Amino acid sequence: MRISFELDDNDLKHFRLIMNEARKAARRLAPEDIVAAAEALLNEVPPSEAPGFIVERLKRLRLMIQMLSDIEWRLPHQDATRVLNALAYFAEPEDLIPDHIPGLGFLDDAIMIELVVRELKHEMEAYQDFCDYRERLSQAGDSSPASREGWLDARRKELQARMRRRRGRGGRLLP
Repeated sequence: MRISFELDDNDLKHFRLIMNEARKAARRLAPEDIVAAAEALLNEVPPSEAPGFIVERLKRLRLMIQMLSDIEWRLPHQDATRVLNALAYFAEPEDLIPDHIPGLGFLDDAIMIELVVRELKHEMEAYQDFCDYRERLSQAGDSSPASREGWLDARRKELQARMRRRRGRGGRLLP
């Protein structure tokens, strides 16, 4: 069975208001406590028992946590603060929908995850690219640690090579 629903602007406004309140409350917490609360949510939801839409959102939450704690990625302070702000909702003990309600208990968490994923879309895409780069290095037998700088250099080279290929295929550039 498939059930769909849409959140209109007023619904989204309500969720954003709740998120802003959570962010205010989280200012008094240490970053480790915010991350621990988000990890607790991941540990609380058994993937085999959760609906698919919840499991998909939890994977994204896990990626956000990894992005914060990945030593090789070294997220700049300002970006790390944005991710912590995104995780703030999960540090609040009170949910809109109590988590113990089967099938629906994590719906509010899934909605919040979706909202913050949209907010952090570019950071998460870049981190996923970095993880893929690191995996390619590992598969190629390169045992040296991947770094953000190495990834950026490799990305630049890839983009320049693509630019040269396109130039060779299609057009003539000005001298």
